[in-house]
Amino acid sequence: MSFNDKDQAAVNAIRALSIDMIQHANSGHPGFPLDAAPMMYLLFKKHLKINPSNPTWFNRDRFILSPGHGSSMLYATLHLAGYDISMDDLKRFRTLGSITPGHPEIGTPGVDASTGPLGQGLGMAVGMAMAEKHLAALYNRKSYPVIDNKVYAIVSDGDLMEGISHETASLAGHLKLNNLVVLYDSNNVTLDSSADKELSDNAGERFEADGWNYLRVNDGNDLAKLDEALQVADDESNRPTLIEVKTILGYASPHANQNSVHGNPLTVDEIKQTKATLGWPDAPFIVPSEVYETFKSVNNNGIEQENKWLDTLKAYTKVYPKLAKKLLDNFHHDAKLTDHDLAIDITDSEATRVTMHKLLQATKDSEIEFWGGSADLSSSNKTYFENDAGYSDTTPQNRNVFYGVREFAQGAAVNGITLYGGTRTFGSTFFVFSDYMRNSMRMAALQQIPSLFLFSHDSIALGQDGPTHQPIEQLDGLRAMPGMLVFRPGDALETIAAWKCVMNQTNYPATFALSRQNLPTLTAYKSAVEAGVSKGAYTLSAGHAAVPDGILMAAGSEVTLALSAQAELRKHDVDVSVVSMPCFELFAKQSEEYRESVLPSSVRNRVSIEMGSTLAWSQYTGLDGINIGINHFGASGDANIMMKEYGFSTENIVKAYLDKF
Repeated sequence: MSFNDKDQAAVNAIRALSIDMIQHANSGHPGFPLDAAPMMYLLFKKHLKINPSNPTWFNRDRFILSPGHGSSMLYATLHLAGYDISMDDLKRFRTLGSITPGHPEIGTPGVDASTGPLGQGLGMAVGMAMAEKHLAALYNRKSYPVIDNKVYAIVSDGDLMEGISHETASLAGHLKLNNLVVLYDSNNVTLDSSADKELSDNAGERFEADGWNYLRVNDGNDLAKLDEALQVADDESNRPTLIEVKTILGYASPHANQNSVHGNPLTVDEIKQTKATLGWPDAPFIVPSEVYETFKSVNNNGIEQENKWLDTLKAYTKVYPKLAKKLLDNFHHDAKLTDHDLAIDITDSEATRVTMHKLLQATKDSEIEFWGGSADLSSSNKTYFENDAGYSDTTPQNRNVFYGVREFAQGAAVNGITLYGGTRTFGSTFFVFSDYMRNSMRMAALQQIPSLFLFSHDSIALGQDGPTHQPIEQLDGLRAMPGMLVFRPGDALETIAAWKCVMNQTNYPATFALSRQNLPTLTAYKSAVEAGVSKGAYTLSAGHAAVPDGILMAAGSEVTLALSAQAELRKHDVDVSVVSMPCFELFAKQSEEYRESVLPSSVRNRVSIEMGSTLAWSQYTGLDGINIGINHFGASGDANIMMKEYGFSTENIVKAYLDKF
């Protein structure tokens, strides 16, 4: 493809709109849009398979701007390409309630992932590429390529300095994700300084060592060389590709190649100078009609590409109706778990990690397209699919993902897979190591996507491994995260009920904290469990009176302990109810009437029991209550001795109640 003045005008339109938006908002990052606009133009004009008229068409190529501070460039490009982003939307950049926020967020037409924390976008791109491979292997048939898209991302020096980038690059190279193309905006400048004060990595050698195809473009303004490199990347059949593009931060501005242009808006005079250098009109938000005409082919080609795909899907549906139905049901979130799917065999006493293992097998056999993996702990977590050799470059249809010791990459990949659509997936590790995944978990909650995080070894009950492996504050930390459903089920029955609740909704991510040790099955309370878990908290065992003397509240393995304490307190003529609270977040969503029925405000004698930090329980026990928990790190030793030493015994709970009330 040859390039001319019209192409250059289109590139400069992206630059001009970007700096106009930033100056209008008096907030933003002009340096990156000025240098990376040629990449954006080429991607959207020629290389991305997209349809601006239908931004969520599921066989489209995915694009992620990992350095989300360049959002003005993305919005300007989307506007010019014909997405439903108006000039007025551009003028509302970074204002409250706009669809052009400071960093990209899903919900804005054309934005495939919310980005901001550096490195997360690259990790999600890897997950999306994994999902495409998996679905293509499951559903494509000869002559019917219903899934055949690529994933493109732009990354920055900052993205590649973050530790997550090393894990994700290693994972992508190992899996030979040849459907992944990453452009590296290599401009030698960071926010604080010139980049040579912070790094001296050789990106090419690093990514080649990880199994990537590495290309380099020495002049980021050379559209022909950029296009040539992208074409080579598109044709690559064995590896993911990194294209290092040498650019000048703040190109054409008075502050070009200076760190000051990274995050400081240009003044009105500086914008005039920049536009003069670019040969662009002075007035803000001006786009010549010829530029819109240049971009018109993006939408026209997109409509044509989607219609061609719809014809393929129609023919595919006639030949493979069952496959087509399952594919579409999963993309439209119509596939659900039924009671029949969840009719698993459980024993009188089993660890909730074991129950979860059984649920994974049952879900695999349901109508939900389901897969996932663990950070090299699946045999301990029990989070694996039986008789499945594992996802690889030659067997992408398999369900077990061997993430290796890469929790950072795993969390972001889970989000990317979930965002891609068409499947449900999980990541897993020991609960204490969820801290490595916390940023990805937060991004799942922020995006309101149903990512699944399954953690075992949920308390000090794992014993001799000691405080480095014993979670204390993790439950409180995740319960404080808006939009994250945190389940700590008390037995097999609660685990089953919680799983059904989570898998049949798509608005929230969910965390499961699962026990290593066996827990007695609450068979005698089965009806209460099945009716109550979806409400987050419920009366498991009522007191004798309509209004009891007190309430014992617990979650996880401590639910059984609360029941034991209830029985012992009755010997002292104390009438208490036992409330199981497997999910604080769901309980908070219930009506005031329901919450009052479970925790009557008139009953102030309240005790919480959980082997972890007590902070979150205080909202329910109040100033008069007792919180039996652990607000210090654990120790290495026999778990049963430690639990008793730390107050988790029937005798201690009864004594604490009687001494206080």
